[in-house]
Amino acid sequence: MASDPVADGGAFDAHHPPSQALIDDCVHCGFCLPTCPTYLLWGEEMDSPRGRIYLMNAGLDGEPLDDTMVRHFDQCLGCMACLTACPSGVQYDRLIEATRSQVERRHPRTRRQRALRTLVFNLFPYPRRLRAVRPLLRTYQRSGVQRLVRRLNLPPAMASMERLLPPLTPPVPVAEHRPAEGEQRARVGMLLGCVQREFFSAVNAATMRVLAAEGCEVVAPSLQGCCGALSLHMGRETEAIAFAKRLIETFESLAVDAIIVNAAGCGSSMKDYGWVLRDEPGWAERAAAFSSKVRDVTEWLVDLGPAAPRNPLQLSIAYHDACHLGHAQRVREQPRQLLRDIPDLQLREIAEAEICCGSAGVYNLLQPETARELGARKAVNVAATGAEALVTANPGCLMQIATALEEQGTPMPLWHTVQLLDASIRGVPRPER
Repeated sequence: MASDPVADGGAFDAHHPPSQALIDDCVHCGFCLPTCPTYLLWGEEMDSPRGRIYLMNAGLDGEPLDDTMVRHFDQCLGCMACLTACPSGVQYDRLIEATRSQVERRHPRTRRQRALRTLVFNLFPYPRRLRAVRPLLRTYQRSGVQRLVRRLNLPPAMASMERLLPPLTPPVPVAEHRPAEGEQRARVGMLLGCVQREFFSAVNAATMRVLAAEGCEVVAPSLQGCCGALSLHMGRETEAIAFAKRLIETFESLAVDAIIVNAAGCGSSMKDYGWVLRDEPGWAERAAAFSSKVRDVTEWLVDLGPAAPRNPLQLSIAYHDACHLGHAQRVREQPRQLLRDIPDLQLREIAEAEICCGSAGVYNLLQPETARELGARKAVNVAATGAEALVTANPGCLMQIATALEEQGTPMPLWHTVQLLDASIRGVPRPER
């Protein structure tokens, strides 16, 4: 039995430390090892899920939360491939989330780490701030300054942020309301996201068109904010709870049948709001009711069934499972089914499909060297398919893999799954970018 972590000065305080019962579910079988990106790279036991669970147990038994322990927790991508691989049903997602919250509260960061986290978490979860910097970034790309900056020896995190910036085109407007085409089959709310809204607005526009074409009335409130996914996955519990409450308030009065999400990390967190807000008086039931309506756009469309005809697309594409869609939400077959239903589209699978591309929320900014190595590995496997384009379901994956393909000299178009559906329904040869 673990001793009291508060009384003996151990790693964790009394506010939701990693659960001893969940730790005890791990039988140390090792099935998680070949699917864990960091173990795959380094072969280090403490950088595997079972190794990190061992460290959590040591923390409960009184070991201090020192730099070495924190480094192993920080190096976890949170990709949840271990959830898919584990035969014992170990809830590693709950364990790493609880541990990261403890780390953020109890472990002092260096000045450089604090500065980087302050920049990231004061920019990316705020669509209005992203919108404000977007024209500056577009000017930066178009002016030629970008080529000069890339010759400089930037700090790793800044270099990663600069490399990952996608080509910025004028934003595609998305209406707050769009009626269903033909017979109305459902009324749905739509998450616009943060990075998705400002850097990949064409994905949101395509999502709304497809939903309307399939008989859905769509409402997408322009004042909606961040879902809190980045904050939740990085242990910023208070911040994540505040974001979740505001989003619930935005959507719960809209009387929708479902809340549609087209970003894997966002959907994973929104489906978990009942757990995130479990301690919040007056919110737990509201959060659970909200989460019960959250659907990834692909699982919603498969459940709804097709209404709009599909036109042929003469394309060969490789499909990449975004980790928080495939592993966390267990949505794997639905995107493939939708893609296979497009006439003449060739779907090709990627080797090591279960291995993360290295994006992992903001991991590629906080752990840029590791992320770059994983991105390069993914790019090699994508190029080996011989496909003309890559399709996936998360903005972070789109940026990460596009950068890695460019760096190894095998660039190709990258699209969201729903953009292929939109092109097929509209009868155009290629998705809009």
